[in-house]
Amino acid sequence: MGIFIKNDSQVALMRTSSQICARTHELLATYIKPGVATLELSKIAEEYIRGQGATPTFLGYRGFPAAICTSVNEQVIHGIPGLTRLKSGDIVSIDIGVCYKRFHGDAARTHAVGTISTEHKRLIAVTRDSFFEGIRYARQGHHLHEISAAIDDYATCHGFSVVREWCGHGIGRQLHEDPQIPHYRQENRGPRLSRGMTLAIEPMVNMGSHELSMLNDTWTVITQDGKYSAHYENTILITTGEPDILTL
Repeated sequence: MGIFIKNDSQVALMRTSSQICARTHELLATYIKPGVATLELSKIAEEYIRGQGATPTFLGYRGFPAAICTSVNEQVIHGIPGLTRLKSGDIVSIDIGVCYKRFHGDAARTHAVGTISTEHKRLIAVTRDSFFEGIRYARQGHHLHEISAAIDDYATCHGFSVVREWCGHGIGRQLHEDPQIPHYRQENRGPRLSRGMTLAIEPMVNMGSHELSMLNDTWTVITQDGKYSAHYENTILITTGEPDILTL
């Protein structure tokens, strides 16, 4: 398929979808507390996104049944919102996709629910910081796998493991476009980055092993060892200078 380079008008549409995505995350953060059901969060997100003149990308995508993904504790990604209520000590990863005039924005955040352990706070922080370590190399002229290596090096030096079976992706007219973006060190350099590329970079970091399993719902990915996992994602634009983080 090849990497789709965006022009200025296409970037403007992506900026709108990404900003709606960012505001939805900010809204949901005010509702995440012990006792809230993940399905409630999905309904709040869908109502807000539609109220902005956009649609939730994930709803119906390959059959996914909700507006957002809510992955709790050992759930890594693609958790389906339901009636289970969050409790103090949980962590919950919220992944949101927004489509505005056929262009997508995609971002994920992991939140503490009530009071969590120091080690789980550190997991969330290292996952977020690994993203920012990676995008130091998200510049025209660098190569994609420099981002991958920086994420992996940062997470592993803090004693965590990086998920290997799932990766980031190009994004634009489609939620998933070329290139695929691994978050662990590669043997090759990957494609050269150039202005106009839009990428969804999303490290998923585990407290234990990187090995994964899937629940019977055929969506929810969990850690094999049952240890907690965190997720942090933004949609970014490659420019001639610093990367432009569209979902902040």
